[in-house]
Amino acid sequence: MAKYLLLKHYRGGPVQHPNAVAPMDDWTPEEISEHIAFMGKVADDLRERGEFVDAQALAFEGEFVRYGGEGAAPVTDGPFAETKDVIAGWMIIDVESKERAHEAAAHLSAAPGKDGRPLHEWIEVRPFLSHPPVVE
Repeated sequence: MAKYLLLKHYRGGPVQHPNAVAPMDDWTPEEISEHIAFMGKVADDLRERGEFVDAQALAFEGEFVRYGGEGAAPVTDGPFAETKDVIAGWMIIDVESKERAHEAAAHLSAAPGKDGRPLHEWIEVRPFLSHPPVVE
């Protein structure tokens, strides 16, 4: 078994799908509820298979922080809307293969959005390191 992080990007990815739907800001409360219910069903299906580890949705607010030397760390008001890398949430799975991780990500990408149509959103699949890299 290997752990993978599935990252749901609010916007962005290599190329937008031609059938991509409106951003969540434009959805009705019912459409949002259907989307969240789908995400819960995906998590339940993964639990039944013994592959689910954890999942969380993230707020759009946040800050970038970095070490700036002695004193207070600089803080910005990001993440910025113009960046194409706003993470909406994540899921951790523990699966037998990279192919299975891709299957789970593709299913997650079909979550319904505006008018109940699949989002076709990009899901970033990142493996966890199984052990720290060796430096010689």
